[in-house]
Amino acid sequence: MKLTGKIALFVGGTVFGSAGFKLLGSKDARKVYTHVAAGALRCKDQVMKDVETVQESCSDILADAKAINEEKAAKEEALFIEDGAEE
Repeated sequence: MKLTGKIALFVGGTVFGSAGFKLLGSKDARKVYTHVAAGALRCKDQVMKDVETVQESCSDILADAKAINEEKAAKEEALFIEDGAEE
C-alpha cells in the first residue's frame, strides 16, 4: 500500500472516530444508554427474586429431607432396641 493510501486511511479513521464520539455522546444516545441501563436493572431485580424463590424452595426441601432421615433413624433405633430385647 502506498504512503498516500495509508495517510488516507488514517485521516478517514480519525474523521470517522471523531464523528463516532460525537454520535455516542449525543442526547439521544444518552437516552438509549439510560433505557438500556434501566432495563438491565429491572432484569437484575427479577433474577434476584427468582433466586430468592429457589433458595426458599431448597430450604423447604432440605428441612423435609432432614425430617425424613430423623424418622427413619428413630424407626431403625426402635427396631434395634426390640431385637436386643428379644435376644
